[in-house]
Amino acid sequence: MPLIKTTLSVQCSQEKKETLALLLSHVLAKGTSKPEAYVQSIIEDCAVISFSGEIKDSALVEVRGIGGLTAAVNKSLSHHICDAIESELGISASSVYINFLEVSGSHWGHKGGTFA
Repeated sequence: MPLIKTTLSVQCSQEKKETLALLLSHVLAKGTSKPEAYVQSIIEDCAVISFSGEIKDSALVEVRGIGGLTAAVNKSLSHHICDAIESELGISASSVYINFLEVSGSHWGHKGGTFA
């Protein structure tokens, strides 16, 4: 049920998107102690992103989950997500924003039902 959606200003090959999607899936599963079988990781590239008043290489990451996104978990995830993006794409952590959102199980659908 955890989701990590990454919007990138850079263009990536299909192989690079797949590598980053799997890496971030693993980071999110480990960081939230949730089974990776329930993690969804989405990579979108080629977005036009203005950051600090200019167009430059940057990323917006959205992390959603049902429980477990505490302040300590979010801080650790932020570190590991930024490390992954910087190591894979060369985008500086100073050009990455990350949003964390807790979602009620009744507001998350799956298999024709919800997690409530």
